Amino acid sequence: LMAVLDSPLNKAGQLQVFVRTAKGVVFTVDARTRIPRTFKRFSGLMVQLLHKLKIRSSGGSNTLLKVVRSPVSRHLPAGFKCYGFSVTGTLYNPSHLAACLPDDRPVVFVIGAMATGHVTVDDHPYIEEMVSVSEYPLSGTVAINRLLGAIETHRGIL
Repeated sequence: LMAVLDSPLNKAGQLQVFVRTAKGVVFTVDARTRIPRTFKRFSGLMVQLLHKLKIRSSGGSNTLLKVVRSPVSRHLPAGFKCYGFSVTGTLYNPSHLAACLPDDRPVVFVIGAMATGHVTVDDHPYIEEMVSVSEYPLSGTVAINRLLGAIETHRGIL
């Protein structure tokens, strides 16, 4: 989550982030959100989010985190193309994948960042293609960094 929110692609306003927990709770993350760097503070923030259903900025004007109704597919843009990330997916060089992304429709990436298991089409039936950006199993953070770096380079975002 920190890798996504710290990316130049996010700062350029070209990302919308949804998180689905292991228990099926879905929440949105505003681009201006700064995730706490320590686990203790992060877990406290998540507990507060699950109790209050939203977290506002210190000024109170912006909602930074908000629980939304499940499933996540009801919040995705119309006509989107969805890629799921898995080590068993079709292997792409990240820069080639970035160049192959459609320009005429929104793109959705489903990236697993869980301790065990992986993303499957059974869990996410809207996934059109399973892809991989390495022949080796990668953590969610590394896969995200490879993907976002390639998209930023392709789109000229520095």
